[in-house]
Amino acid sequence: MDIVLSNIPNLPDLTHPNELIEWGSEMMKAGINLAILLTALGVIWSLINGSVKKPGDSISVPMLKTALEQYLNWIQTLPHFILIVLLLTSSFFLCSTLANRYHHWEQQRITQIATTVAGERLEQTAPRIRYEIEEPFTDYRYVDGKTIEIKSTHLVSHWMTLAGSQIEVNINQTTSPDTKQWIYSVDFAGDYQVKNQLKGISEFFFEVPPPYGYLLLQNFQVEQNGKPLVQVNPGDYGFPFKLAPGETTNFKVSYQAQGAPRWVYQPGEQLLSNFRLNVLAQFPNAEFAGAVPTVTKEGGNNLQLSWVYEGNISVRNPLGIFTATSPILNTGVLPRLLLLAPGIFLWWLILLYLSLPLTLRDVVIVAGLFFAGLLTLTYSSRFMDAKLAWMLISPVLLFGVWGLGKNRQASWVTMICTISGAILPILGLLVPYSGITLSLAALLSGIWLALQHWHGVAQEK
Repeated sequence: MDIVLSNIPNLPDLTHPNELIEWGSEMMKAGINLAILLTALGVIWSLINGSVKKPGDSISVPMLKTALEQYLNWIQTLPHFILIVLLLTSSFFLCSTLANRYHHWEQQRITQIATTVAGERLEQTAPRIRYEIEEPFTDYRYVDGKTIEIKSTHLVSHWMTLAGSQIEVNINQTTSPDTKQWIYSVDFAGDYQVKNQLKGISEFFFEVPPPYGYLLLQNFQVEQNGKPLVQVNPGDYGFPFKLAPGETTNFKVSYQAQGAPRWVYQPGEQLLSNFRLNVLAQFPNAEFAGAVPTVTKEGGNNLQLSWVYEGNISVRNPLGIFTATSPILNTGVLPRLLLLAPGIFLWWLILLYLSLPLTLRDVVIVAGLFFAGLLTLTYSSRFMDAKLAWMLISPVLLFGVWGLGKNRQASWVTMICTISGAILPILGLLVPYSGITLSLAALLSGIWLALQHWHGVAQEK
């Protein structure tokens, strides 16, 4: 089984040098253009201010004075803006790289699980009883422009139904040391009853092919009434026998085989009478294939399945057993979370800015705590549940941001902002009902901002 792993489309990956150089050059161009724009704006405002000055007046036009003061205030906040842009840009590259890495890891895990059950299925076809009868045949030939009719006879094959089938199959499961693929070891024993219900026909062929898709086949033997039948031609598994009208004979087919972790019995659209198939799977995670078994017994790591039908039946799909793999759930959750993480961080940072005075050092510490927790979540989720991992990381994140407040009241403000702006949104992207959790986080954030700025909930800054 060949599975090609690829990145999430159109996302940069820091492990790819070509993409890194390309994005780095684009960022340098954008930074140069931004610097030129800011410098040009400063020069323009300075020239306007100098051109309208009068002796004794600092600035003659009040509107220009106000605009210049606002511009200077904006220049003072420019370091915060630049830092946030740098943090968001770098976090985007980090999160996109982690998303691609996690996507690769998930696909490799799926490939490994699929490899354990890959390969051809081990399939045993039901025997057929063939007989031949002569039927008239007319052939037309053209000789000297005339049509000549030639009548003759030829042998035509027909098939007779089995009178009974009693099949016992024991299956053990082992693992290939090279490919880590599961391999079935099958011990097959089938007893078949044949009754001649025809008149004037006594020569038949018992045709039973070996199992399809085997890796190893040994001790393949066919017996009639306890007497072994010898295969005459290599590759020909049709055994001739004679049976008078109304008489009954018994055949037994037995072998041991190894093959892929799927074993089925194929009736081949023929009517089956007095059919009984017992399969004993001596390994865990066994599941049936085809029709629902009439009897199911479980004991420890063993599972016994039985298909028992007294009358005539016809089965379209084969009956059998296979090894069920463990379900792979919640794939793609972490890559989606990582792609949305810069936006969550920006929302958390906005809540903190609107609630507390932050220095550049505070912003750097907050960013470090957030993305360190996110990195821990990414790699810890490979061996434990992601929701449990985030519940363990959240108290550490709350403890880290407690020091942002200059007093106890301000520290509680940071806790509320962190819960509504960071912890709940990330948890909402991990649980099945993401919409409800994200809505609760947005509602909590809105209520907090309304209480703080409209209803006088104040804290010492």
